[in-house]
Formats: sequence, C-alpha cells, structure tokens
Amino acid sequence: MCPVIGPGEHLRLCPQDYTCCSSVMEEALARKSEVDFLSAIDDTSQFLLTTFTLRHRKFDEFFRELIDMAEKSMNQMFTKTYGKLYTQNARVFQDLFVELRRYYSGGNVSLGEVLAEFWSRLVERVFSLVNPQYQFSEEYLECVSKHAEQLQPFGDLPRKLRIQARQTNYVSRAFIASRALVQGLATGREIVSKAAKLSAGGECVRALMRQWYCPLCRGTPSLRPCRGLCLNVMKGCLANQADLDAEWNNFIDALVQVSEKLEGPFNMELAVDSIAVKVSEAIMHMQENSVSISTKVFQGCGSPRPAPGRSRRSPREQGGNRRPFRTYSPEEKPTTAAGTNLDRLVSDLKERLRPMRGFWVSLPYTLCNDDKMAADLTNEDRCWNGQTRGRYLPDVTGDGLVSQINNPEVEVDIARPDVRTRQLIMELRVATNRLRHAQTGQDTDFID
Repeated sequence: MCPVIGPGEHLRLCPQDYTCCSSVMEEALARKSEVDFLSAIDDTSQFLLTTFTLRHRKFDEFFRELIDMAEKSMNQMFTKTYGKLYTQNARVFQDLFVELRRYYSGGNVSLGEVLAEFWSRLVERVFSLVNPQYQFSEEYLECVSKHAEQLQPFGDLPRKLRIQARQTNYVSRAFIASRALVQGLATGREIVSKAAKLSAGGECVRALMRQWYCPLCRGTPSLRPCRGLCLNVMKGCLANQADLDAEWNNFIDALVQVSEKLEGPFNMELAVDSIAVKVSEAIMHMQENSVSISTKVFQGCGSPRPAPGRSRRSPREQGGNRRPFRTYSPEEKPTTAAGTNLDRLVSDLKERLRPMRGFWVSLPYTLCNDDKMAADLTNEDRCWNGQTRGRYLPDVTGDGLVSQINNPEVEVDIARPDVRTRQLIMELRVATNRLRHAQTGQDTDFID
C-alpha cells in the first residue's frame, strides 16, 4: 500500500496528477511487470510443454521397445526354427536391426537402401544353403545378387518390406511415420520453449506497468485493468507470437494426421511384427523354388565349383533329399511390446493436440480471462481504464503484428518483425513438411 499521496510530476509511466509512488518505485514496478508477464506466459504454455515432453518420451520408449521385441522374437523363433543355419548367419539379421535403429534415431540412413542390402545379403546366404554341394566365391554370390531383381527368389515379399518401383512398403511407411511423429513432438517441445521465452520489449513493459501497477500508485491496488485495456496491451506485447498461429495450426494438424496413419495403414506394431514373418516366408519361397532359381542363376552366372568332398549333382537332384525349412505356426509369431497399446497412445495424443490449435492467437484472451490479470466483463464501469476508474472506450485491436498499427496502448513497429519469431515460423514449416510427406510414406531426407 502507498504510504503518502502527493503530486506525480516525477512519474514517467503513470498519470501525473497525484500518486504515492516515487520514481524508484515506478521503475521497480515496471521490472516486476515484466517478470509477472513472462511468468504468466510460462505458466500458460506449460501444458503445451508438458504434453510434448511426456508424449515424446512415451512414443519414443514405445517404438524402441517394439524394435527390441521384434529382434528378440525373430532371434528366438529363427533359432528354434533353423537352428545352426540361423545362428551361423545371425549377423545378417543383427545388422538389419542395427540399421533400423539408426534410421529411427535420426541417422542419415536410407531405409530403402537398408532393406535392399538386407535382401541382397540374405539371398546370397540362402542360395548357398540350398546348394550345399557347391562352393561359391564372393564374385559368384555378387552375380547371384545382381540376378535377384529379375529372378525374384523371394517372390513379392521384399516389395512388402522395402521401397521399390516408386511405391512405399508397409515397414518403410511405418518407420518413416513413427520417426516423423517422434521428431515432430520434439520440435513442438522446442518451439514452445523458445516462443515462451521471447523477451518483452520496452514499449510492452511500459504498457504492462501502466495497466497493472499504476492503480497501486493511485492508492487503489485492488483495481483491475479493464478487459479491453488488457487485451490491447497483451496483443501488442504478443504480436509476434500471434503470427506463429497459422503455421502452428498446420503443424498440429499434421501431427494429428500422422498419428492417425499410425492407427491404420502405417501401424508400427504390425509392421515390426511382420518383419520376421515375411523373412521366414521369403526363405521358404526360395527353398521351394530352389531348383528353378538355381538353374537360372547357373545359366546367368556360370557353373559353380563343386564343394570339396561332394559330387556335383543337378539342381533337381539336390532338391529332392533335403529337409525343407518350415514357417512359423501362429503361436510362434513375434509378440508386441508388453503391456503397451499404440491405439491408446495415439488416441491420448490426439485428444491433447486438438485443443492446441489457435493457442498463440488466443493467448491474450487466455491471459486476460484470468481475474488476477484483468477485471471481468461485469465490471466494465468499475475497472482501471489506463487513467482512472471507468469504462475503457478504445476498440480492441486485431491479431498479429500488422494489426498493431493502431494499437492505442503499445507502440509496435510493424515494419520490424521479430527475427526469432520468423525463425520459429520457418522451423514449423520444415517440421510440417516432413510430417506431410510422412503421411504418404515419403522420407524428406531422401527425396530427389
């Protein structure tokens, strides 16, 4: 409370007719105004920051667990199914999951190339296993790989796991969408953190002081600013943040749309589970068609050398006596991440994302709806109008930087957009573009 009321000629911000504030008090209250304002912005945006932080962690942990479980299940099932044939060639499968994790973690990895390399290495190993009576050099196996595109030793199964003929496959689309969503949630967290920490300019601080603490200097500390006054001050102070809103809404929409893809055609749970099943089916396909495949390879690559201690037999002869590989029985198929449900995660995320639309443009209204910040509409005649107790008459200005040209409370240079805000807008555009491409199964890092 003010101890003494006296002339206010010394004041620079508040009305000068009478006051109980010294110049030092006025300066201190101006600094407090800035602290209060930035604290209010931080508090109001906290739910955004918390949502992005927690959802990012949950999805990231979930996707990583899915990949771990898929590898573990494949290892268990293939060890049981193929025994030494698998364990002796396990490095091929281990390398696949190393690269899948590297891609998911944001590494500069082409998923199409990773899967193509896996199939190439696998066809070499399986071809050797179905032709044990021959000895194949590295050069010969490279020839086998080159013929694989025409011979399709695994049938159409590789098409379902990798990019081919300009069409994205199931696993690739799921990994692209999952990575894009997790990266998008991280971007959202960073954008909110940066936008909420933009400093208040001098004109903004002076306007905040006039609306919040000049009543105190007049001896009426309980008098709240009129809502119209509060809105004009906040719109002037938050003009640049309001300009984030269009790109922010696009970003939120893109996050929702990608998450919906994960519920349906790009489901990561089903995708990682399918890897072991499709690989097993591919191996079976090559084994069942080994005679015709081997014959064509021998025609294209030449006759291989017989293995030491083995007599050369025809492909038809070698195909008749070998114990065939077997596929999974349904109960052996890989399990998903224990105790976790992707649909539930996505549903929760969408429920939290949708209210975020329009956050930045509505921020002045959110702040001024707080009864600690401004008087409510029922007190329009009993509020602080910037000069005294009474109705606030000026119109409330529009949203965004350009609309502040006629703001009666905050002088805003509309010809000088805030550089940091423009940078955040560009970051949002880049993130939105990545998310939109992910909706169609495209990875922006590898688009020609």
